[in-house]
Amino acid sequence: MIADIEKDAAGRMQQAVDYAREDLATIRTGRAHPAMFSKLNAEYYGAPTPLQQLATFTSPDARTMLITPFDRSSIGAIEKSIREADLGVNPSNDGNSIRVVMPQLTEERRKEYIKLAKSKAEDARIVVRNARRQAMESLKKSEKDGEISKDDLARAEKSVDAQTKKFTDQIDDLLKHKEQELLEV
Repeated sequence: MIADIEKDAAGRMQQAVDYAREDLATIRTGRAHPAMFSKLNAEYYGAPTPLQQLATFTSPDARTMLITPFDRSSIGAIEKSIREADLGVNPSNDGNSIRVVMPQLTEERRKEYIKLAKSKAEDARIVVRNARRQAMESLKKSEKDGEISKDDLARAEKSVDAQTKKFTDQIDDLLKHKEQELLEV
């Protein structure tokens, strides 16, 4: 019973950390990387399709991303998707591939991205704290119903608190790493 509650809480906390990792990867730094395009979809034969399923991504240099579609007829849709996404880039199309050159980040834009990263990290921390709260409520209900003892409740609460700290520390580390990337010129 206690193990199930702890396992469920840990699973939800891990999902929050994984989502935060993916979400922070989409924030643009000064370097080009395929994760920037991971949440973008292009209209392909009437269905929104993730760009990773439509093209290959290569980075010839630190600030350029070369996107080569598997089907050349999708090049316009991919270009439109990138243009409409608020990435601060302007894709250019040569008929076979799309070249995206990342402009240098200004100090002001870096600060905006850091604020955005902090906001995304705080959202993930909130999910972790909500998982903790739900686990604590389940444990207290189990104790009230007589399924577990007060000592078991105290041990389980300490364990859930330790898990919460572990996962919030992981989110803080992700944020710290992203801030370092953003401040790197």
